[in-house]
Amino acid sequence: MSITINLAPELQAELARQAATHGVGLDVYATSLIESAARHPKASTSVADNPKPSREVIEAIKTLKGFGKAHRLSLGGMTIRELRHEARP
Repeated sequence: MSITINLAPELQAELARQAATHGVGLDVYATSLIESAARHPKASTSVADNPKPSREVIEAIKTLKGFGKAHRLSLGGMTIRELRHEARP
């Protein structure tokens, strides 16, 4: 099956960067993302399904946000999603 997807130039550039990081062409990378999304649909993310986080959770998030900068840690341009993808067998 063949489909056409119109992407904003900046999104296309980001996908091309991610594809290059994985050593594959943009078409192969985009196909893998679509296949992965089809196989593993996410649970509903509506506001009604996600209660407001507790004060403790909000404070923990604030603490973690500054942790990487304070300790000069970096993912080297990778996203958490890319790291999770690499960790899968």
